[in-house]
Amino acid sequence: MDSRNPHRPARRTLLIAGSAVAIAPRLAFAQAFPSRPVEFIVPWGPGGGADQLARRVSKLMEPELKVSMPILNVPGATGNTGMAKLLSAAPDGHSIALFIGDTLGTLVGGKGRYKLSDLIPLGVMIRQPTGLFVKNDSKWKTFDDLLADSKKQEIKAGITGFGSPDEMHVNKFNEKGSKFRSVPFAQPGERYSSILGGHADVLVEQAGDVRTFLSSNQMRPLLFFAEKPQTGHENIPLASKYGVNFAISQFRSIVVRAGTDPAHVKVLSAALDRVARSEDFKKYLADELAFADSYIPADKAGAFIAEQLSLMEAGSKKA
Repeated sequence: MDSRNPHRPARRTLLIAGSAVAIAPRLAFAQAFPSRPVEFIVPWGPGGGADQLARRVSKLMEPELKVSMPILNVPGATGNTGMAKLLSAAPDGHSIALFIGDTLGTLVGGKGRYKLSDLIPLGVMIRQPTGLFVKNDSKWKTFDDLLADSKKQEIKAGITGFGSPDEMHVNKFNEKGSKFRSVPFAQPGERYSSILGGHADVLVEQAGDVRTFLSSNQMRPLLFFAEKPQTGHENIPLASKYGVNFAISQFRSIVVRAGTDPAHVKVLSAALDRVARSEDFKKYLADELAFADSYIPADKAGAFIAEQLSLMEAGSKKA
């Protein structure tokens, strides 16, 4: 003990303890997640089904996470421009992105600069059958009319991008003698207006995404690629009637970068799970004419997406 100041050890202990108490709140704050807004990357332009899903999820998820979730539209390269932005962000859970079937299709055959293992799915939010749509006053009244003409002349099909399931679907008819030429439109609005303005003859899309055009009698469906009839359009034939059994439903999932702290992944996926099971989101699925059991939670989403990739791998091969 210091004879000049017998209380020095006690004072030193108190100072250390006080410093620890002062630092503790800051440590707790640093460990909190999320600690700032979570950027939601949408690899497509505004106004389409992907953008609408992101805005609905963001609105419902913000109260769960208690931070804002600004939407960032990054269209291009069938969704891969947006994915590049996600993969260049820090793997801390403060950046998430929509990853959809069209973008998955671009990885078929090992294409792409990343792999599925570079992503962690938080959940598959929506699944919808893909169909062929025409302008309401189109000369093709039925798919039989369109099919007959497609064997005699080139038919321009508006799609999301090359390598996507959209292109795979129409190519299956090309294998049977049709002459569909895929025309990509990265912006949803451009894709929808392509058949209304005559820039394309048919549109490859999901009924829910163009429901306003359907209800206003601007578009009508001719065919669906599905195992069962599309809700609300049960009289429209399925591609299987014409010998095309390739039917990849459009899915839209939410992902983060691989390497993200598992604790952060757990927080995000749990919040997303509560959103998906809410009555608000169930109504959204019904409004979008999607499968009622669309949602696939995080623990099963990875296997589902891998299975879809395998189906696309098989479907991309010529019969």
